[in-house]
Amino acid sequence: MHVDRSTFRTAMARFGAAVSVVTTDGPGGRCGFTCTAVCSVTDEPATVLVCVHRDSRSNLAFRTNLVLCVNLLNADQGELSATFAGQVGEDMESRFRRVSWSTRKTGAPVFDNAVATLDCSIAEIKEFGTHNIMFARVYSAESRSEQLPLMYFNRKYHGLEPIGPSGPADEVRRTAPVDGN
Repeated sequence: MHVDRSTFRTAMARFGAAVSVVTTDGPGGRCGFTCTAVCSVTDEPATVLVCVHRDSRSNLAFRTNLVLCVNLLNADQGELSATFAGQVGEDMESRFRRVSWSTRKTGAPVFDNAVATLDCSIAEIKEFGTHNIMFARVYSAESRSEQLPLMYFNRKYHGLEPIGPSGPADEVRRTAPVDGN
């Protein structure tokens, strides 16, 4: 027997996740949605997966355009996340007017102030349960190391602060004592 929906959703709320707005543009129209279901699949070739609810208004545009950009939001962009989640009641065109953006190779909107962006073409779409899983090959990746990402944990937005050493320059190295003890 499987766990019930409510118990599952409560447990998943404890899995902190980075918040992105995933965008597309092309013959199916320009649109975007707030997403925490983004995951690296492989680095050769660079590929990510993005999950979108099949009943979402954005789903058809992504299936038609076959391009996307993952825009990792910064810690000050909680309002933008809510806007693209449809919580503000604005149409799609108005949502894009709230953010400065440009395009790269695929033509999908790339947010200028995102912590990181992945400009991708959709290589494959799989249906599972209520969602489509889009496997997307990354054409370009950009990051801004001075910014911290917006996180979603326990159904609330949070910032992310380092709690210890970070990066190769600060890496803690443990070595065995010279005498073997």
